[in-house]
Amino acid sequence: MNDILCDADDAMISPPIDGRARRSQKSRQRIIDAMIELVQAGVLEPTADQVAERAGLAMRTVFRHFTDMESLYREIARRMQSHAQPLLDEPIDGATWQATLHKLVDKRARLYEELLPMRRAADALRHRSPFLQQEDARFARLARDVLRRTLPAELAGDPERFEALDALLSYDMWMRLRRSQRLSASAARRVLHAATASLTASPASGP
Repeated sequence: MNDILCDADDAMISPPIDGRARRSQKSRQRIIDAMIELVQAGVLEPTADQVAERAGLAMRTVFRHFTDMESLYREIARRMQSHAQPLLDEPIDGATWQATLHKLVDKRARLYEELLPMRRAADALRHRSPFLQQEDARFARLARDVLRRTLPAELAGDPERFEALDALLSYDMWMRLRRSQRLSASAARRVLHAATASLTASPASGP
């Protein structure tokens, strides 16, 4: 009988706890959504006040979930990673290294375009966020490693051409083509393909 009563008490107590957990999770998601919406609206350095107002939550609720803005940036970075992971996981194997490189260019163009609003925010916030600085450096290292593995030995070992290709296929170049030069995504992608083909072409034979 005592066991039955205990089970009944647990059943009565559990739902409110689960309800609080669900409300807490919803508040957390609203905060993250608010940060992303502000960035997409052009507010590249949202304050905690702005995030709270956009989310429709009290400031104390924001800081209960994120003790400082750095922890909020971490949470957004995790969401970006989760959003981008299916694309990152897509294979880029081609019949030749040229075909693989072609796929790599397409993949980076799609990835940069997908994450463009949040990357712009990261650029604006990076100077005051050690975490974003570390993430930017980590992404740059990974991108270089992937490019090096994609290229044949003679190109990967050519310092000038490798560095030129690394710069060409960087997010910074995509940002310049899309924002500074005002190219469409498809036009920017064509520029990358043309420049990549030129940099990887075999040197012309001498007379």
